[in-house]
Amino acid sequence: MEEKSKIKWLKYFSLGVALIAVYQIMNHLDGVGEWLSGLSAILSPFLWGILIAYLFYTPCRGIERKLKKTKKKGFLNRKARGISVLLVYLIALLILILAFQYIIPILVQSVRDLIANFQTYYTESIERLNQSGTDDFLNNPIVQEGIKRLQEVDWSQLATLENIMAYARGAVSAVTGVFSVFVSIIVSIYILLERSNIVKFLTRLGQAIFKPKTYNLLYSYFEKANEIFFKYVGSQFLDAVLVGSIASIILSILGVKYAVLLGVMIGLSNMIPYFGAIIATVIAALITLITGGFMQAIAMLITIIVLQQIDANVINPKIVGDSLKISPLLVIFAVTVVGAYFGIIGMFLSVPIIALLKLMLEHFIAFRTEQKTLEVEEEISN
Repeated sequence: MEEKSKIKWLKYFSLGVALIAVYQIMNHLDGVGEWLSGLSAILSPFLWGILIAYLFYTPCRGIERKLKKTKKKGFLNRKARGISVLLVYLIALLILILAFQYIIPILVQSVRDLIANFQTYYTESIERLNQSGTDDFLNNPIVQEGIKRLQEVDWSQLATLENIMAYARGAVSAVTGVFSVFVSIIVSIYILLERSNIVKFLTRLGQAIFKPKTYNLLYSYFEKANEIFFKYVGSQFLDAVLVGSIASIILSILGVKYAVLLGVMIGLSNMIPYFGAIIATVIAALITLITGGFMQAIAMLITIIVLQQIDANVINPKIVGDSLKISPLLVIFAVTVVGAYFGIIGMFLSVPIIALLKLMLEHFIAFRTEQKTLEVEEEISN
């Protein structure tokens, strides 16, 4: 009895301490927020390192398996892991070098040219509209008011290269630094090299904390989440590269100015389900309208819409496959809700997140249904 009494009072004491801790945290939310912000800044290189290692894990594992299958048990077989990590990072470095050498300069020059000549393009587009045969539309009071307000905007002040570059430099310096990038890469390399030991430790820790049934369930969810994430992210990135490349080529054939810039924008935006493609197409159409005129904008709009329909019905399903069987309504809901809280990254990750939640909910429904069936059978037997 004394032992039970001690346990009872220990529970009450623990509850009291927990309530006091919660009360103190609520009273010092500003301090807690500052502390968490500082902690996240300190840990950010390590978190980025974990993310890089996670993204590079699949190609590293694939190369390592190929090297270990070599018939001769030589240097390649013994050092398969280290060589696989080295090759993956060399490939990533090569891709970055090629991007900075060929693609990024074109994009930067296009952005600079668009900003520098935006006022001229805008004036010319207004003149073309005034000279076109759409007088009835332009004489509409709402349209006239909109044009008047647009003409009053000083675009040169809002979109100067100096301002945009200043914002970009501030954002880059706030998020990353040379030291943070270096630490992140080193952390990711060590994680990839020591991944077997890390997995063994986490497995032992999980088995020590949870019951076997709970651990097996959590492990199965982790494996499924891993599969969903890699399949979705990898396939969406490949789809974005294909769509962006095709769009750039088509827009170049149509003679659209800034074809590569618009193609890359359309491809990257395509990674965000539904909304990304719509927003990118509208922006591209507006830029084409002010730089190339109404007919070129219409041709561009029709072409990109056709491309996106082919992508949605042929290319994307072939790449992604049928593993993420989610209703379009559920996808739109996920993109809206998750995107509202976590921005563009939330929109991008909303589909794998909602796919995993849907899987867990289906398992819960099946489990509860089975339990209720057993309860009914027991009642009938009694």
